[in-house]
Amino acid sequence: MFENLNWIGHASFYIKSGGFIIYIDPFNVSERIASSNKADLILVTHAHFDHFSKPDIEKIKKEDTLIITSTQTMNEGKNVKIAKPGFKHNFNGISIEAVPAYNTVKERLGFHPKANEWVGYVLDVDDGTIYHAGDTDFVPEMKKLKGIDLALLPMGGTYTMNTDEAIEAANAIDAKKVAPMHYKNLLGKDGSALAEQKFSKNVKNALLLNEVQEPTYAFK
Repeated sequence: MFENLNWIGHASFYIKSGGFIIYIDPFNVSERIASSNKADLILVTHAHFDHFSKPDIEKIKKEDTLIITSTQTMNEGKNVKIAKPGFKHNFNGISIEAVPAYNTVKERLGFHPKANEWVGYVLDVDDGTIYHAGDTDFVPEMKKLKGIDLALLPMGGTYTMNTDEAIEAANAIDAKKVAPMHYKNLLGKDGSALAEQKFSKNVKNALLLNEVQEPTYAFK
């Protein structure tokens, strides 16, 4: 399942579906990947540099690439649509819905305020329905998600859910498979290994993904 999904690293992915290439939060995309995988569609969850990276967008986009992005990033235009929670769009048969992503834990409230209306995405691709949570805590809206085949959840702590919170969210969503993301840069090599072990032990449908690039354990 999801052999067409590729984890670039951090919260960055590209997916091949229906003859199209879709990127989510492209960040630190290598020239090797960018040169042979130009984007037909780019989804951006929020305005932070490790999710909305202008250099990476320029590297992968084509003249007709559609960009669906959150508030506080780009201006809406011919090839740019602004997504807030509840936004829906059909891209050549691929359905896309924006869902809420925000912090609820007191120490994190300033990082991803609910008022910003930043998002995660639910999209239907060839392999099934994927939920990319964006940067978020375990929010009530997650309990309403149904029919998710693969959930991608941050578990790095500091800015998003930590490992325990990601486990709680994963079990509440009850997707067919749940994969952690957005943690190696924050936890380091040893911390990431421990987090993966804990996640795998406590999430019945856990899936550990391998990056298609060399893993990065710290921002450069």
